[in-house]
Amino acid sequence: MNACRKTPVHRAIRSLFGVGCFIVLVSFLCPTSLKAQELEPRSLSNVPVGSNFFAFGWGHSWGNILLDSALPVENLDAQLHVLSAGYVRAIDVFGLSGKIDVLIPFAAGDYHALVEGQEESLSLNGLGDPRVRLSVNFFGAPALHTDEYKNYHQKTIVGASLQVILPLGQYDSSEIINLGSNRFTFRTQIGVSHVVNKWFLEAHTGFWFFSKNPDYYGGNEFTQKPLYIIKLHAIRSLPRGMWIAGGVAYGVGGQVYVNGVFRNIRISNIRLGATFALPLAEHHTIKATFRSGIRFERGGDFDSVALIYQYFWGGL
Repeated sequence: MNACRKTPVHRAIRSLFGVGCFIVLVSFLCPTSLKAQELEPRSLSNVPVGSNFFAFGWGHSWGNILLDSALPVENLDAQLHVLSAGYVRAIDVFGLSGKIDVLIPFAAGDYHALVEGQEESLSLNGLGDPRVRLSVNFFGAPALHTDEYKNYHQKTIVGASLQVILPLGQYDSSEIINLGSNRFTFRTQIGVSHVVNKWFLEAHTGFWFFSKNPDYYGGNEFTQKPLYIIKLHAIRSLPRGMWIAGGVAYGVGGQVYVNGVFRNIRISNIRLGATFALPLAEHHTIKATFRSGIRFERGGDFDSVALIYQYFWGGL
């Protein structure tokens, strides 16, 4: 395997690898339940006002993650390790239950691929763009204090969220794609959660909107159309506070333009996921996840596993 060379094409591959790490991280390390589309079972759950959650996760992903057909990359085999730290706080939003959360990602890994017909290998690590989110349940989940929450039983919850990805990660305009995106991303979502005996059934839909990147590779302007997402989850409550969930998400859209010229790149893929949560003690939980996907046009085509530790405290 040849050593990494600092050609423009190779810098492009290195940058795209970094974004791949970031997308993988997003896809299975969300702090509310610890990408394309995220699979987050129980994201609408009501918790007492003033509750705090800290989550730390490790994950491993493998497969064909870097999928920009404009680059001369073939037979990609990536092995990625990702770490993230997240914080969630339950808040009172004018009498409605809500949450604010923050996620900071770090990724490291290796890839092997054919670049212009020649085998190449590369290692990369670094920070990605941080993200913040506000979630509000506007039906079926009032803001409750700890003593009131004891008598609360979920039936149907309807909620919405807005997440903002901040352009604060590593970015270099001499590379096509970086760990940082050099643009804002806004993710809107509306969802419904309904309880049937010991089952929680959830459905979500939303759009991702992207601002322009005026300093794209070589001083060009990069724009992207909105990406449409739909997600379904089924969660089963188990004894002693355990639960297991399965989910499916479909994403389509996200067409790419450089200086106003369409690059024939559109995302269309399905992500599948499973999650198992195991309480270790009164304030400690471990979650294990598995994710896989089916790619129709563009999007993730890789598998991943993760372990997430979550610590809970507070409540008013």
